[in-house]
Amino acid sequence: MGSTNPSSLRETVVEVPDVTWDDIGGLENTKRELQELILYPIEHPEKFHKFGMQPSKGVLFYGPPGCGKTLMAKAVANECSSNFISVKGPELLTMWFGQSEENVREVFDKARGASPCVLFFDELDSIGSARGSSQGDAGGAGDRVMNQLLTEMDGVGAKKNVFFIGATNRPDILDEALIRPGRLDQLIYIPLPDAPSRASILKAVLRKTPLANNISLDFIASLTEGFSGADITELCQRATKSAIRESIEAEEQRRALMKDNPDGEEQMMEIDDPVPVLTRKHFEEALASARTSVTHYDLDRFEQFRKKFDPAYAARSAGQAVPSINWPEDNSAQFQNNDDDDDDDLYS
Repeated sequence: MGSTNPSSLRETVVEVPDVTWDDIGGLENTKRELQELILYPIEHPEKFHKFGMQPSKGVLFYGPPGCGKTLMAKAVANECSSNFISVKGPELLTMWFGQSEENVREVFDKARGASPCVLFFDELDSIGSARGSSQGDAGGAGDRVMNQLLTEMDGVGAKKNVFFIGATNRPDILDEALIRPGRLDQLIYIPLPDAPSRASILKAVLRKTPLANNISLDFIASLTEGFSGADITELCQRATKSAIRESIEAEEQRRALMKDNPDGEEQMMEIDDPVPVLTRKHFEEALASARTSVTHYDLDRFEQFRKKFDPAYAARSAGQAVPSINWPEDNSAQFQNNDDDDDDDLYS
């Protein structure tokens, strides 16, 4: 039987997403941080040139699953009018020697060919885990893929018009060379939504759904502590399915009555939709079977990672003030700016 090469890359789609910031409930601080990180270099390039600053090459989104990392990446591409390529890490891995590394090269080549482009790697931990950590890794295949990924990331950036976004639920197992400054410059935690963010998610998910007047989305948000965005979406789907089921059953009863009473058919047809809106009852049924998908153990793991790589956050968490700097009294200039044409980042 002949062998075939993996088809996942041939099926990788280059698209311009239609997801906007308004489609993402909550995460206002994260949105603002991304706008400064990605949109500022596009909208205000003269400011970066003035201060000799190179735009960021990429960011890492980490946090619980189902909290909007993929949507956020699509919104970034939409806001900066860029193409978008989304790849899941496991799609690049094969059993054939050297093929996984070739797949990594191919994805980056496709991104460079579609520039300006946002290249989104979901489940980055599947190919970016710490080198030497894989048990039973025959021939060091995982390490070779990781090395190839680092090489390709060093070859993208402002001049190539490719912005790299990685996403993972397991940041603690990533190789630290991957998340050093110069590659993934910013590590952005996408947390579980707080109450206002959960209300925003409910509004975004239900924006096209008719609701009863006595439905308070803020109150529903207060009942969903610990829910991810995906959990809230599932809750809304359960409530909607309950309403659809009730509506179908009511329609079937109406048809049965019309069949039994042909003379009243016209009167039956004039009856309004028996289930015109989502009601409290539908949400009560949905909440009765709802569950959270993120455990306290997961949250503790993210907390430890965040404290390790964000000293300011660690200090705030410990109730400590961020240490101030005592500058020397001598303010005389000791640095001469050498303005040449070499814009390469010396330490990338």
